[in-house]
Parts: sequence; C-alpha cells; structure tokens
Amino acid sequence: MSPRGWAVLTLAGLVVALVVVGALLIPWSRPPAPRADQLAALRALPVDQVARGRAFHAALRPGGYASLAVGLLIALALGLTPLGSRLVELAGRPFGGHWVAQAVLGGLAVLLLVDLLTLPLAAWRHTVLARYGLSTQGWGGWAVDLVKSYAVTAVIGALVLLGFYSVVRLAPRWWWAFGAAGAAGLVVLLSFVLPVLVEPVFNRFTPMEPGPLRTELMSMAARDGVPVRDVLVADASRRTRAVNAYVSGLGPTRRVVVYDTLLREATPEEVTSVVAHELGHAKDRDVWVGTLVGALGAAAAVAALYLIGSWPPLLRLAGVDSIAQPRAFPLLIALITVAGLVATPAQALMSRRVEARADAHALALTGDPATFEAMQRRLAGVNLADPDPPRWEYLWSASHPSTVERMAAARAYAREIGR
Repeated sequence: MSPRGWAVLTLAGLVVALVVVGALLIPWSRPPAPRADQLAALRALPVDQVARGRAFHAALRPGGYASLAVGLLIALALGLTPLGSRLVELAGRPFGGHWVAQAVLGGLAVLLLVDLLTLPLAAWRHTVLARYGLSTQGWGGWAVDLVKSYAVTAVIGALVLLGFYSVVRLAPRWWWAFGAAGAAGLVVLLSFVLPVLVEPVFNRFTPMEPGPLRTELMSMAARDGVPVRDVLVADASRRTRAVNAYVSGLGPTRRVVVYDTLLREATPEEVTSVVAHELGHAKDRDVWVGTLVGALGAAAAVAALYLIGSWPPLLRLAGVDSIAQPRAFPLLIALITVAGLVATPAQALMSRRVEARADAHALALTGDPATFEAMQRRLAGVNLADPDPPRWEYLWSASHPSTVERMAAARAYAREIGR
C-alpha cells in the first residue's frame, strides 16, 4: 500500500478512536436543567448585575469576532496565495535560503505577522476590560505579558518547526506518520510541563498559608480520593479582578491553584465549593481525557493535512510544489485555522458537558447547593458574565454551562436531597 493509502487508513482509524473516546468518556447523558428553572434563576439575579454583564459582553463582541475574521482572512491570504511562501523565503534569505532558516524563521515570521495584524484588536479588548474595571493592568503590564506570550510561542514554535521539518527531510514519504506520532506526544508532554514551566512565567504562585481553609481543601481532596501535591495561590490580582480556581497538572505535578482575588471576594465556604468543582475534573480524569482527545486530534490533523495538502489546486494557489516544504507552512496555518473554526462548536459542547459533570460532583461532595448557587451568583457578578447569553453564541463557543444553568442545577439538586 502506498503512503497515501496508509494515511487514509490511519486517519480513518484515528477518527473512529476519537468517536469512541468521545462516546465513552464524555458525559453526554447529562441534560441541562429545565428552561423554566433557568428563567427562575435569572429572575433571582440583581437586574443591574445582569444588565452590566450583558453590556460588557456586547462591548467585547464586535472586537472578538472581528479578531477571528481578521485572523482567518490573514491566514487565507498567506496560505492560499504566493504571499506566504514569499514571506518564508524572505525570512530565510539572509542565511542563504537554508531549510532550517526557512522552517524556523519563516514559520515564526508567519505566526508573528498574524499576531501583529490582530494586535490593534487585542489592545481594543484591553481597553474594554479596563473600562469595565475587570482588568487591573496598565499598558506597561499588558505589554510585558504580550512579550512573554510571544517569547513562549517563539521557543515552543521554533522547537516544533525544527523537529517537524527535520522529520520531513529524514522521511520524505512517511513524514506524516512520524509527524502524527510526534504531535500526539507533544500534546501529552505539554500537559505535564506547561503547569511547571510556563504558568510561572505569567503568575507567581505561593503556597496557601496554613489555616482552616487550607486544611479543609486538603482534607476534602483526600476524602475525594484525589491526590494533590499542594494548594497554591496565584497573584492574579496584578492583572485582573476576575475570580477563579483550577486543578493543574497531571500525576506528581497536580496542584490546586486559587486566585488571590477569589480569596478576597468569596467566603471560605464558596472557595471550597469552587475547589470541589475542580476536584471533580481530577476525580473524573478530565485532564487525562482532554489530553487523550487532544493527542488523537493532533495526530488526525497531521494525517488530514498530508492528504488535503497534496491536492494540486491548493498547492498551485500557494505557489509551492509540496505541503512538506517550509515554504508551504502558511498553507498549513490556513488549513489549521479553518479546521479550528469548524471544530469550535463540537469542542465547546464537549467542554460544557464535562463542566456540568464537575458541577454535579461539587454538589455531591459538599452537599451544599445553597453555597454553590451563591458562588455562581458571585462568579457572574465579579467576572461580568452574561448569565443567559444569546443561544447562537452559547452553542458556538461557550465552554461552560451558563450561570442560570448552573444555578438551576443547584436548585434541582436541593429538591433531590430535600433542602
């Protein structure tokens, strides 16, 4: 069988594996709370809080979707015309057009150009966050974070680009197979190392001071059968007033992280409720499942790019002879961008189901639906959430159940246990 035939067979197998993993490990059977309960929860929220949350998202919406559109147009303009291949050639020219220079410098130039052309929209978003009081950063801090983000992207991107095009040169007929395995392995590796190596670049983490709250959180994790290395406090307040907590890392790197803003804004019982939700993710191995889905998806993407990218009309549009050339990297970015947009609703749906299961876990672990509902009201108020977003936007990109869904779920649980 030819390499192309094996690629088709591999892609089919990976798609089947994704469907099986999704069917077995994503909690599809957990329907949202009845709409009547959601509307009742919405009426229980302060009118001014709802209005402010909706106004905030209405202010963000034009820039957010404009950024998506501009990013897509730039990716298509670079990938489906000779402009992108010429940019890669230009980046490699000072080094005699060597393939390493084209692969690394050319690839990073393409990524940087997309970021720079959408930078005004990112800055506009920051002005909205600052105007509504959610951001505590000045332009200096915002710029520093932006530079850090570019630096992290450059380091990871350079290593990935060098590794990918090295494999292409070593195995010109079978690069897609090695590339698929490498992409899957990279997803797994990043799940372990990002919490340890990258998160500290943007935040300072300190152990939570000994006291009743830390004791309760560690005790709750132990009761839940979730080994946790430590409880850390992130200095999120230096850039935002938003509140949050999460469980980060896998295996020996797992730790509970609580925003310092959450400790300031919420009661200890509410903090416990939020952490109970995060422990639900660990208990149900949601990070592992997400990593597995990501690894399978990355491998499938490489095989699909090999098959689609060898289509002659696409190559002619891009002005390249093969998808495996460094000069064809802009074409790869264009295809990945389109695929990402198409996959967004499915990814959002899976995320909402997983988050709803973590909510149910928190309710069962704490047995305190009243505090859970109070925490949802606080989260919505401080984070300026739209408690009941437009249906089209919810289906397109919402990664969590809406505030009214979560409040309604708490009320349903309260009825179930007779409270």
